[in-house]
Amino acid sequence: MEVKVEDKKSNLVLENRKKLSITGVNEVVSFNDEIIILNTNLGALTIKGNELKMNKLDVQNGDMKITGSINSFAYTGNQSRKNNESIIARLFR
Repeated sequence: MEVKVEDKKSNLVLENRKKLSITGVNEVVSFNDEIIILNTNLGALTIKGNELKMNKLDVQNGDMKITGSINSFAYTGNQSRKNNESIIARLFR
């Protein structure tokens, strides 16, 4: 059974570039105070900024709240990236 992108729910709400609420989070790949990388229902999401903090993470519902100075966020593809795949492995496919 194939799941369509339309069937997957994911929302982003940005308030004054200081608070970001996200739904549809599957896992946190990596984070520090300048970059957070997430796997969501709609693909990998990269959030960049300064003094970023994850205030709430509800794993069961996939809800997350991030505070700090948010400069950008972008989806990097439709599919979640594999955590253990190195950049060298991706280059030499």
